[in-house]
Amino acid sequence: MSDLCREYGILLIVDDVQMGCGRTGPFFSFEPSGITPDIVCLSKAISGYGLPLALTLIRPHLDIWAAGEHTGTFRGVNPALVTGSAALRAYWSDDSLERGTLDKGERIMAAVTATADSVPGTPSLVRGRGMACGLAFADSDLAGKVSAAAFEAGLLAETAGSSGQVVKLLPPLTISDAELDEGLSVLDKAIHSVC
Repeated sequence: MSDLCREYGILLIVDDVQMGCGRTGPFFSFEPSGITPDIVCLSKAISGYGLPLALTLIRPHLDIWAAGEHTGTFRGVNPALVTGSAALRAYWSDDSLERGTLDKGERIMAAVTATADSVPGTPSLVRGRGMACGLAFADSDLAGKVSAAAFEAGLLAETAGSSGQVVKLLPPLTISDAELDEGLSVLDKAIHSVC
């Protein structure tokens, strides 16, 4: 895709709003692919502490915006800029967060795969990277039922996919091992209760 964009002079824009800022391990989700986007959109975790903040990163030769011209609801909120700066310094001064995300991601994938494999007769597919994991059901009604059962037990697991067939897990990157184990246990019980 990157080569095609370069060949035809098409801007390559990466929406890293949900998967960036370490969600998949490295700071940018596209780093393992080796591509160099022209524009990157970031939000959500970029503020570090839940304050609204969004960034649009533009390659210098494309940056034709005049000062103050690129504005929006979540841009330039001073408290969010302060917490964002603090989060970058705290979490990205070394590779600890990235390594922790990858390690926890492996635990999540292993646990969700084991749960999926333990439910005979319910076709499902586990997919994801880092601490973004999805369990896609062949029957899209099951994902909504699992999400509802998990919620009743105290776990937020939203649905995603073209027909809501995926149970999506996006735990906080700073989740403790005990909290992660508890959440995975709740999800396992929710899946077994529904399937």
